[in-house]
Amino acid sequence: MTPTPDPRRALFQNANFRWLMGGGLLSMLGDQFTLLALPWLVMTLTRDPLVLGTVLALGSLPRAVFILVGGALADRHSPRRVLWLTKWLNAALLGLLTALTATGAITLPWVYGLTLAIGLASAFSYPAASAILPQAVPAALIQPANGVLMGARQLVLLLGPVLAGLLVTSGSDPALGRHGLAWAFGLDAASFVVSAWTLSRVRTTAGEARAAQPVFAAIAEAMRACWRDQELRALFLYFAAIAFFVGGPIQVALPVLAAERLPGGAAALGVMLAVHGLGALAGMAVSGLKPHWRLATLGGTVLLVDTLAGLVFLAFGHVHAAWQGAVLLLPLGALGGFVQVAVYSWLQRRIAPAMLGRSMALFMFIVMGLAPLAAAAAGAALRVLDVTQLFTAAALCLLAVVAAGALFTPIRRIEYPRPADGVQPG
Repeated sequence: MTPTPDPRRALFQNANFRWLMGGGLLSMLGDQFTLLALPWLVMTLTRDPLVLGTVLALGSLPRAVFILVGGALADRHSPRRVLWLTKWLNAALLGLLTALTATGAITLPWVYGLTLAIGLASAFSYPAASAILPQAVPAALIQPANGVLMGARQLVLLLGPVLAGLLVTSGSDPALGRHGLAWAFGLDAASFVVSAWTLSRVRTTAGEARAAQPVFAAIAEAMRACWRDQELRALFLYFAAIAFFVGGPIQVALPVLAAERLPGGAAALGVMLAVHGLGALAGMAVSGLKPHWRLATLGGTVLLVDTLAGLVFLAFGHVHAAWQGAVLLLPLGALGGFVQVAVYSWLQRRIAPAMLGRSMALFMFIVMGLAPLAAAAAGAALRVLDVTQLFTAAALCLLAVVAAGALFTPIRRIEYPRPADGVQPG
């Protein structure tokens, strides 16, 4: 009997994965410096919170508006090429931001324009990055690769802001107050240069030649294809509902709970979010390094985890200490991280390669587009409900969505992808 190959060993022996992981991690770490330094820069220029909100909106709005266009172009011109170009574009934009900040020539109009351009570039890089992995590693390694990459990203999200904060504060010139910010932007720019070079070392499978198609026609084609696939359609609609009823309470009600009820306030919120992040990191690592550890079908696992999330929300309204919230969020984060890797890998294997960029962009558009709506709805609800009532209402809605998904859709029948043979470049 031929022994089952160790996915961890095969994964790290794959040269494409090593190049993708190295450059991707460096770029993600650089992003953390900019995410912290940009709001700090705005606050050094003006103390107006409306200006800060406008800058942050300019960074996210073009991504939501143009991400479907980015997916269409990734499918037309190859994810690797689109991703490579966006890395160089980001390096140039951040290099200009570095120079302006270091010389003291930075002004709010420059901040507005550069933030808008960086957000626009991300609309093209996000779908390209999601579509490149199936072209770079064998199909059997997609889930282990996603698990390692997402777990590493989660670790960067936990540690990156701390490192960025130390750099910004230790590197600041007492007279100008901006040298540390310039260092932060400069390191992010350098990370894009290095990750563009590592990406050039990746060898992907060549897609079939496709005739040029108008962008909006290509987007409509992908939407029709996703709608005709019953399991894909059900999963997209299901996650749209889940994102709405989970995203709002996490973004709005959790901070309100910490401020109103928990000793320590912001510190308690930080502890709970950190514990949730550590749980997600553990779940992603397990899903990637132990892809054969499964709970029933993939669809059944998704429904089970969201049922547990609903029960956690019911309990969360009665939390009065940070440790209680941490106890609830740790296993929830682990299960959520496990499912996230599995679902993402299923999508990459389910969707036709020629439409992967557009279809993944559609999935991200649904989730990201609903996030501000969910936050606004939760904020409005808190004007008439207290925190306990909001968590209870969200839990009941979440459980209703799970029940509808289990009873009236094919989600529960979605299977884990089967191991596939064949070797791609690596």
